[in-house]
Amino acid sequence: MSARKTKAAGRICGAEPYVLYVDPKRDAWYTAFFIENHMDYFAYPEHVGTPEQVRFMVYTENEERYYPCSDAMFEAIINRERSAFLQEKYSAVSDRVLQLIDRLIDDKREKAYLESLLRIKFDHETRDEIMVPSRLEKRLVNIFLNRTQIADPYICEKGMRNLRAANALASRACKTALNQLETKDIGGKHRTLIGARERLRFIELKRLLSLAVEHSLWTDDNAIRFTQEDYLKLFQKRFTGNGVEAFFKFLGIQGEVSAESPGLAPKKILWMADESGEIMVDLVIIRLLARLGHKVVIAFKDGPVYTKVDFDDAHGDEALGTELSTAYYLREKKLNKNELVEILRSEHNMIAVSDGTRENVNLLLVSTTFARVFKEVDAVVSRGPDQHRRFFKSHFQFTQDIFNLSPGKNGEVDIRLKPRHPSVVKYTYRDLEHKARAIINEMAAAKEKGKTVMFYSGIVGSIPGKVETAKKIMSVLIEHLKKAYAQTFIINPSEYFEPGMDADDLMYMWEIVQRSGYIDIWRFQTYEDIARAFALMESRVPPEWVGKDATFSTGCTKEMNIAIEVQKKNPEMQIVGPSKEKFFRRSDYGVGLLYDQKLRDICQ
Repeated sequence: MSARKTKAAGRICGAEPYVLYVDPKRDAWYTAFFIENHMDYFAYPEHVGTPEQVRFMVYTENEERYYPCSDAMFEAIINRERSAFLQEKYSAVSDRVLQLIDRLIDDKREKAYLESLLRIKFDHETRDEIMVPSRLEKRLVNIFLNRTQIADPYICEKGMRNLRAANALASRACKTALNQLETKDIGGKHRTLIGARERLRFIELKRLLSLAVEHSLWTDDNAIRFTQEDYLKLFQKRFTGNGVEAFFKFLGIQGEVSAESPGLAPKKILWMADESGEIMVDLVIIRLLARLGHKVVIAFKDGPVYTKVDFDDAHGDEALGTELSTAYYLREKKLNKNELVEILRSEHNMIAVSDGTRENVNLLLVSTTFARVFKEVDAVVSRGPDQHRRFFKSHFQFTQDIFNLSPGKNGEVDIRLKPRHPSVVKYTYRDLEHKARAIINEMAAAKEKGKTVMFYSGIVGSIPGKVETAKKIMSVLIEHLKKAYAQTFIINPSEYFEPGMDADDLMYMWEIVQRSGYIDIWRFQTYEDIARAFALMESRVPPEWVGKDATFSTGCTKEMNIAIEVQKKNPEMQIVGPSKEKFFRRSDYGVGLLYDQKLRDICQ
């Protein structure tokens, strides 16, 4: 047995990837961990994101599965030990839920009933110590909400927090302090207008970040008595953490202009909102970033989670709604890539979206829209200790740089950075457009030489696990056609696959090419094409390929729709292959997949 397997067979370390196929009993417990916590896609496909969707956000290798808890939590659960750490977390959950009952229920009988009911459920769920505390808490709270029909237990407190923060920010003392400027603040070396402007942006952002971690602005009424001097004192907070310099550099706000600090380049940012009240200061920062050209997508909880700010608050709370009056509300939870790119390209620099969950951070349950936003942005800003724990207290690495902005132990502004995994291959929509333009240029050059341009659409990923075979079939057949047809430029899509591209990326790129107007013949793969390819390879047709053609492919179905639209604009373009009527049985890709979701269900 290898050293790695010997180590894995002993006590599991949560800071290391879980190794499968060492101990079947432990593997069974590992699988049960996902099922019992309702985090297994195959058991709960309507609620849990596909593994491919999760990989939009989390970089995993060697069959590792992402789980939304800290390494310490997973270690306590997977080793099946009576853990004081886990029991402490369970106890905290119980206390919070029971306090909810005590706070909101006056009727003695109803209170006793609910307490007993939730204790029974609590004892049942924690008996085997397989439940993640946050998942347990969600279940208990849902029981309480469903029983009492209380929509949002903290709606009044959240509104009061937002109002307090709004009043503090609007106060003369705060405004005067924010705008106060001494000559020494600018510094003697900033003698140009550009340099002075950069310095002022830096000062303003630092002051606002100092307020963003000052809980007293929204947790009590004391802030209404703050003087200008009090605010100036708050602005003296120290900045700590490994992400301070990187954060300001990412935003292009470093207080100076030089070869090392060239200034602001607009970025796309996913800002994960956290607490009510706090969000009011966040929005002042976000509006500053938006004015400077950054595009910020603000992610809210999908529904009530104690005092966390949620999507209903974003347009239902008066103080918060006023601050978001210029934001674009993105309500669609299953947005496709093309639709998202269109929104990111719009004039809207503030976009509000739900993450699709009622938990601090659970990337297994987020909406498709949130997952795609996560994939498309340039970095993620997480907020507060709860989000810090999920991103930074875990060995998992992500597809984006993750910043966290939280209060330090002594009131500092603590900014942390978890860089994205170094192996992540990232294609922005601009990258894909550049690749599409290069292909279009090839087509244009071929047309100038008097060649006929043919686009070949065929099965590539529609038979799970057979992508390489599909690419070979297509390439062999196209090479045969190139020899048979004179003066014909044939585009072979299988030659343009690159590591890191998923179906979203490919279809986005190809649609640009297909709508270019340069295609003379659009050929869709027939079964005869497939049989001919296998014959050219001197091989019999495997059973999974018998009878298949382009109508089996989700991508080809989408492309037939595009072909019909293109033909209306360019009537001379020929569509060759199976009849149009045989298409359209494939509805849509599974998110991040190269084939119809139905096919995975069949294969499973």
